[in-house]
Amino acid sequence: MPSKIVFVSARFNVFDTSHLRLLRFAKQYGERLIVAIESDLFAVGSALIPEQLRFEGIQSNSWVNEAFIMDEPTAAVIKRLRPDIVVKGKEHESLFNSELTALEQYGCKLLFNSGETIFSSLDLIRKEFREFNLRSIGLPTKYLARHSIKRQQLTYLVEQFAKLKVCVIGNLNAHEYITCQPFGMSQDDTTIVVTPIDSTRLIGRAGIVAAHAAGLGASVNFISVTGADVTRDFASKGLADAGVQAHLMLDDSHPTTLKQRFRCKGKSLLRLSHLHQGAISATLQDQLLAATEKTLDEANLIVFSDFNYGCLPQQPLVEKIIKIAKHRGVLLDADSQSSSQVGDISRFQNMDLLTPTEREACISTRNHEDGLVVLAEALRLQSSAKNILLKLGEEGVMIHAGNGQAGDEWFTDRVNALNAAAKDVAGAGDSLLIASAMTLASGGNIWQAACLGSLAAAVQVGRVVNTPIQTTELLQELV
Repeated sequence: MPSKIVFVSARFNVFDTSHLRLLRFAKQYGERLIVAIESDLFAVGSALIPEQLRFEGIQSNSWVNEAFIMDEPTAAVIKRLRPDIVVKGKEHESLFNSELTALEQYGCKLLFNSGETIFSSLDLIRKEFREFNLRSIGLPTKYLARHSIKRQQLTYLVEQFAKLKVCVIGNLNAHEYITCQPFGMSQDDTTIVVTPIDSTRLIGRAGIVAAHAAGLGASVNFISVTGADVTRDFASKGLADAGVQAHLMLDDSHPTTLKQRFRCKGKSLLRLSHLHQGAISATLQDQLLAATEKTLDEANLIVFSDFNYGCLPQQPLVEKIIKIAKHRGVLLDADSQSSSQVGDISRFQNMDLLTPTEREACISTRNHEDGLVVLAEALRLQSSAKNILLKLGEEGVMIHAGNGQAGDEWFTDRVNALNAAAKDVAGAGDSLLIASAMTLASGGNIWQAACLGSLAAAVQVGRVVNTPIQTTELLQELV
């Protein structure tokens, strides 16, 4: 019985995560996967990388059985190869597909799918065998070469962080890790019984973003709303110890958020959140706005670190801050996390940088089907952002960036996760956000920002719990 043939064709400017998912999906439908790469001539000037390099990238993928450079219409290739199935990205489903006539002539199926977001466990197992570097963190050498980035340039940018004045605005909380000793199972109601034996508290949310910025050398003002409680007292001292100038508005109806994790033998048993999610009052919004305006006289960068707990109401607070910052030429960056809650990162309009996770981008655009590039572009249009770093967890980060001119083309690339031996992913996104934003504020471009942001995340996940990253930690990885 002949093998079922699956055919995929594309330009493949950069072989990124979205292409990987597409090929993985296609391979599931046949024994033989044939991939065609548009030639430089056929791509009519839109090929950013020479055809031979694009061909070698596809050829090296283990799912691909055969690859070739295509310099004729796709329909003509399909007539010659007569594949059983042709796979195209989900974004093509509503468009005109020129090859459809050729497919209908002999009953070939046309499937539209951009692949699943689940990262194959087999991929991770194979990666462990491939990683043999003595150091767990490695710079993305091919990425650096593609964008003509030198280590000396990155070192210079990190050293410039000390000249920045940064304002971080957002929710403050504390994380408490309670270590427990197991007693056993209650005989009355089948409940697990433990007793606490140790407790550790750490600053979290926007507070740790501010602490990261201070650790990287910047002069930092942090603005938030808290209750009059012991959690506020703890956070105030922790921020002061980290070198952060904190401006904490008092709200008796808004207790300072406290997240408790009860752990036993390295496993989390229960998470308990003490919080209030209602929007702050108009009076507090005025106080927060006034405090922000004072910092803007000298600030180079404003970072919104939002967790959708009511500290940053859209109207009029966020809109007023954005308007004032834009008028004064201050760089704007935003992160709006939606882990156990739902938010919309696109409400932060006209940002210089947005750093959502894939899930957060899907929630904001209400798009759970299209590929990563289409998703990032939809979010870019919805938010009018200049640059987007789409966080992909263990798959790294995808960059969606323009060249700074109105109506220009948008380009994508990817930085793989740089730490092959991550211990704790907590704080990866916070580190990526602040290091990338500070790189842009120091005069770096988005490609350099994505690299240094990824490096900061790699350093952070190399240790347990989210603690302020230091300039020396980045510099020693750039030597």
